Amino acid sequence: MKNLTGKCVLLGITGGIAAYKMANVASALHKAGAKVHVIMTENATKFITPLTFETLTNSKCMVDTFDREFEFDVRHISVAKEADVILIAPATADVIAKMAHGIADDMLTTVVLAAKCKKLVAPSMNTAMLENPITQDNIALLRKYGFTIIDSASGYLACGDTGSGKLPEPEVLCQWIEREIAYMDKPMRGKKVVVTAGPTQEALDPVRYLTNHSSGKMGYAIAHEAMLRGADVTLISGPVSLPAAPFVRQRNITSAADMFEAIREEIDDTDILIKAAAVADYRPAQVADQKIKKGLSGQGNPIAGTEDTGMSIPLARTQDILGWVAQNRHPGLFVCGFSMETENLLANSSKKLTKKKLDMIVANSLRTAGAGFGVDTNVVTLITRDGAQELPLMSKEDVAGCIFDKISQMSGEMSGAE
Repeated sequence: MKNLTGKCVLLGITGGIAAYKMANVASALHKAGAKVHVIMTENATKFITPLTFETLTNSKCMVDTFDREFEFDVRHISVAKEADVILIAPATADVIAKMAHGIADDMLTTVVLAAKCKKLVAPSMNTAMLENPITQDNIALLRKYGFTIIDSASGYLACGDTGSGKLPEPEVLCQWIEREIAYMDKPMRGKKVVVTAGPTQEALDPVRYLTNHSSGKMGYAIAHEAMLRGADVTLISGPVSLPAAPFVRQRNITSAADMFEAIREEIDDTDILIKAAAVADYRPAQVADQKIKKGLSGQGNPIAGTEDTGMSIPLARTQDILGWVAQNRHPGLFVCGFSMETENLLANSSKKLTKKKLDMIVANSLRTAGAGFGVDTNVVTLITRDGAQELPLMSKEDVAGCIFDKISQMSGEMSGAE
């Protein structure tokens, strides 16, 4: 999760069986640096104790509106003003109805009514209760009044029924909070960002393919960072073993040809293109219809040789995607490429910057510790026509932040902004 130091999150926990999940949410937010306030309804304390949340957040858990510990503080107003975001989860049908109709008869509903910050609501209840037209009308009212509704998950419920009404997992709830407050001003709102990530696979036959070691982690981190900054993000991803990027439109592709077609379809209304994928430079010149057997040439196989002499595979050049972008980009499109080198990092990357007419290139060396494939860190150099900025070893999430900081700086300079 993004560092949330300086942000204040208010968790409103109501009387549902899923209240226990909120301990992990509170813990994750506290570890990310956020100041976490917890307000529980009286019924919520029957499922999990206030002491649990006080231990996890190092902050007094609020239940009673008239708690005398806060006698010199109009607590429901001060907490409402301090919060950057409120998450009500699990949100029972009862509390949803109260919030929808402005009823403030306990500490939680009073604070919600007084708060002007963004409010997230995660309904959690029996399927029949959730689907009841009254509950659905109340949820619609909350949307009308500016609340964000987090859709319930589906599955086996505590009552024994199977259906919608499950509280989403803690990491999902944290993603909603992170999205809302990681960047309060959403500096990239209104921008469309396209990011490519992962490897491509170039088929040799129905069984085998040529590929590389890219894990996609850097590209996914870039897509996530752009989303947090408010951009409309499309992630074009090769085959990877990563969970889908939250709140990002994802297009899954396999080959370099697939990647080219996806970019060609997206480029016209794109503001920023970041090519972090490791796209194959070559593909087998022919693809066999059947699995190629050892030692066989001819018979429709695209290879030559024998079992004793080995085999050779004729290759053909894949589409030069960045070269095509250079010839077809529209005015205002910012293009950032990536360069993975094993020698002459600055010289080779700078040459690519010029040849492909890039605005920026992110260069790293496979020889540098912490910058190889599959790791969670990177060591990169940001190269532009004005020079190079070498960054220290850092997480790929932090690298993504530095990339967008640099793009923002360059965009301001190109537009004449101070």
